[in-house]
Amino acid sequence: MIKHIVFFKLKDRSAEQVEVTAQVLRNMEGRIPQLISIEVGTDILHSERSFDLALVTVVATLEDLQAYQVHPAHKEVIAHINEVKELSIVVDYEV
Repeated sequence: MIKHIVFFKLKDRSAEQVEVTAQVLRNMEGRIPQLISIEVGTDILHSERSFDLALVTVVATLEDLQAYQVHPAHKEVIAHINEVKELSIVVDYEV
């Protein structure tokens, strides 16, 4: 199994924009067959070091991760994220 974790820092860090983007991420649930699980969390501390959102997804294989990356529903998310993000970081690892 592969865990894919992405943290996002948004240009507009308002609660409204964070929630809009969180919902865009959540909308992938049930639309991408390779996703075993998806979790979206919003930051509660709002410190200088904090990122605004965390996305945690699980897929079975590296091939499934690659299929997820090019799925049309994921590409819709990427288009939104590219408009609103200041910075993102990612880590992928086997569990």
